[in-house]
Amino acid sequence: MSRFFGHRRFVSALAAVAAVPLVVGLAGCATTPASDPATDDKVIKIGIVSDGDAQWAPFVEAAAEAGIEVELVNFGSYEQPNPALTEGELDLNQFQHIVYLATYNVNAKEDLVPIGATAIFPLGLYSKKYEDVADIPAGETVAVPDDASNQARALLVLQSAGLIELKSGGTIFSDLADVDTDKSKVKVTALEAALIPTSLPDVAAAIINNDFVADAGLSFADALAQDDPTDPNALPYVNIFAARADDAENETYLKLVEIFQTDKDVQAGLQESSGNVAVPLTTPVEDLVGSLKKVEADTKAQK
Repeated sequence: MSRFFGHRRFVSALAAVAAVPLVVGLAGCATTPASDPATDDKVIKIGIVSDGDAQWAPFVEAAAEAGIEVELVNFGSYEQPNPALTEGELDLNQFQHIVYLATYNVNAKEDLVPIGATAIFPLGLYSKKYEDVADIPAGETVAVPDDASNQARALLVLQSAGLIELKSGGTIFSDLADVDTDKSKVKVTALEAALIPTSLPDVAAAIINNDFVADAGLSFADALAQDDPTDPNALPYVNIFAARADDAENETYLKLVEIFQTDKDVQAGLQESSGNVAVPLTTPVEDLVGSLKKVEADTKAQK
């Protein structure tokens, strides 16, 4: 899940990893799903965050060639696409990782499900003032996203970069209260992810979700530090297509996932929009669902 930034208007347009070996790579499905009578001739509305990404135009075109009309609905922040999907305003969304979806399901008492993987994106630390993590002075302030799932991941990045120490050692549930201020080099503040790009000049550095890096006038190559998408514990951070539970087996929706995963132009666009840092995946849906259930159970246990 990684596009939660400056509040854009709602617009319709053509346009944020359990162990999953990255060797799954890109692979076509063994069989191509037939069209679903329930969605034949229906415009499929997919919620996204950041419609300017280079993968979306070829995705819509490839879907049309397969006889599926897609309308992309762009949202200005991460908080919006899941409620819209729940309420039936969308058919699918594609903007989040499993941890974010699990947090939404638990808090909203909903049952949205992953129906396919897209990629893992490293989460990076950026600065307008410093060119190296070592240059950040002690006592300075670093910003992280305020949503729970991305905040925990951001804190782990800061810990691995040597800027903070977490009392628990760090988990997918870490928050600001876990920061050991006496043993940490910097102070940490939480901001809405969509606002971090414009706030970057006011802090020493910030963890910026991938969807908003360009909004900050940066490229992915500018990251001072980032997490490792090949970590065997990265499955909860796999980005996914999400659907309502009743639509988990919808063949038209599964065909759209297949198109995203296998179309060369879509994949080229994905790499272009990610600065060539995306790690594409075709993780089995049962693994995605299993990870979701585990994270949901762990999340409930934290309450």
